[in-house]
Amino acid sequence: MTETTKTHVILLACGSFNPITKGHIQMFERARDYLHKTGRFIVIGGIVSPVHDSYGKTGLVSSRHRLTMCQLAVQSSDWIRVDPWECYQDTWQTTCSVLEHHRDLMKRVTGCILSNVNTPSITPVIGQPQNESSQTIYQNNNNASSKPTAAKILGKVGESLSRICCVRPPMERFTFVDENANLGTVMRYEEIELRILLLCGSDLLESFCIPGLWNEADMEVIVGEFGIVVVPRDGADPDRIMNHSSILRKYKNNILVVKDDSNHPMSVVSSTKSRLALQHGDGHVVDYLCQPVIDYILKSQLYINASG
Repeated sequence: MTETTKTHVILLACGSFNPITKGHIQMFERARDYLHKTGRFIVIGGIVSPVHDSYGKTGLVSSRHRLTMCQLAVQSSDWIRVDPWECYQDTWQTTCSVLEHHRDLMKRVTGCILSNVNTPSITPVIGQPQNESSQTIYQNNNNASSKPTAAKILGKVGESLSRICCVRPPMERFTFVDENANLGTVMRYEEIELRILLLCGSDLLESFCIPGLWNEADMEVIVGEFGIVVVPRDGADPDRIMNHSSILRKYKNNILVVKDDSNHPMSVVSSTKSRLALQHGDGHVVDYLCQPVIDYILKSQLYINASG
């Protein structure tokens, strides 16, 4: 398949990330490697979206801490970014609404890029304070006369495709810019198929089979309109899991199960085991968490008490 006929993918992972572990990052890497090996996809970005504080999970630390830990965990990655939108809403958001937000945002952002591809970006850098009087949430040039008729997207990591601008509400106003693009050769935007896929472990897939846990209309959208990339963990059999849900069976072709030769112990995805290791002073915590995250946890005195 040519670069233009392959589906360009952004992987989105939703969760508590309480705290984010090495396993969470491995899920992104394994999913990207597998999708590339199929020859059908090009992964151009990854998004970590921590859940809102009102999710109500026992021991869930403030999103302020979880966002910081996530940013520390991906700071060396050139394609995975942390998005604060979900945390900055007034209340908890469903996984379906998070996916829809990013899909709608990408529609707006690509319009911005097509309008500004040949001009310098005026988008502020990550963390740069914004004018308090500014009401703009998305940087988007809607002046139709400025839009070129044959805009092109340049394929260089960090340029062009997704200049996603999500501004934190007052009082502290910051712009978060996600500039992930790896489109290979220069091509017309109209020729690119772009999809946002939900990245998850087989435990989340299994939760779809629990009666009443998920809204069925949401499941239809998540699996039917978006699609899922599943990384098996702890010996789970995704094919067996899918057979227990009529919706998963219906959209089985939209569920991509990562199959590779790696022997990564996906138990290191477990935030619960990480918290227990921290509470008991277990040195094996280094197997679960990267050092910058451990340093931040110790400095902020998180998870040290059994209460979380």
